[in-house]
Amino acid sequence: MSNALPKIAWIGLGIMGSPMSENLVKAGYDVTGFTLEQDKLDRLTAAGGRAAGSVAEAVRDADVVITMVPASPQVEAVAYGPGGILENARSGALLIDMSSITPRTSVDLARAARDKGVRVLDAPVSGGEAGAVEAVLSIMVGGEQADFDAALPVFEVLGRTVVLCGPHGAGQTVKAANQLIVAVNIQACAEAVVFLEKSGVDLKAALDVLGGGLAGSTVLARKKDNFLTRDFRPGFRVDLHHKDMGIVTDAARTVGAALPVGAMVAQLVASLRAQGDGGLDHSALLRAVERLSGARI
Repeated sequence: MSNALPKIAWIGLGIMGSPMSENLVKAGYDVTGFTLEQDKLDRLTAAGGRAAGSVAEAVRDADVVITMVPASPQVEAVAYGPGGILENARSGALLIDMSSITPRTSVDLARAARDKGVRVLDAPVSGGEAGAVEAVLSIMVGGEQADFDAALPVFEVLGRTVVLCGPHGAGQTVKAANQLIVAVNIQACAEAVVFLEKSGVDLKAALDVLGGGLAGSTVLARKKDNFLTRDFRPGFRVDLHHKDMGIVTDAARTVGAALPVGAMVAQLVASLRAQGDGGLDHSALLRAVERLSGARI
């Protein structure tokens, strides 16, 4: 049975890429991975995957190549050039970029890949580390319907909500909107937490009841424990959300959409990063509100 499944090359085994690639291994896929850290390659082989010594080696025999790297420059670094995906993947291969990058980079990549006979989907995800581990990610896809249909079995191993949003770049545009909503939501929660604590209210009780009403959200449910315990180990780093806020504010300016609250939160994320908290989870926006309020850090 497993012989019928496409062979997968996975490039980028970080906080998201490692559990996602392992879920494909568990589902019976033949997965060959490449990433820059040896311990991440060891983790993949321990899970039953294979490690490659380079991007070129990883993609050579693959039917499907999946990239999950931090930003546009890294996507360009692994896709282009003599050692890159486009020069080494076989004609007819499907390249699925699951990184969060600018819509423009996705459109350019699809165009360059077409010349090499490689099909492309942009398929960024939402749900963070927990969503990756539990395989309940939301996957927003840009590209051709036929390629989406071909990739759907793979997506269904990785996520729960999988939607073709439009042509190349549309997935990235929806992801940018996602990051706008998440950042503003975390900021609102953080302000509420500081307000509640300074008022002397039992924070756990307050967040429980708020979570059950209209103020409830996936963000509050996922990040409640981070707020309560001040545990800011990264599920999604502030540095990456800073990058994403740059993408959404720039893309909004290009299309003529005003994002007054988004622009403010983008500056608060930038300030948090400037304070040295870039490596923490984005729920650490709480620390920025605490600094402004003269509360505990």
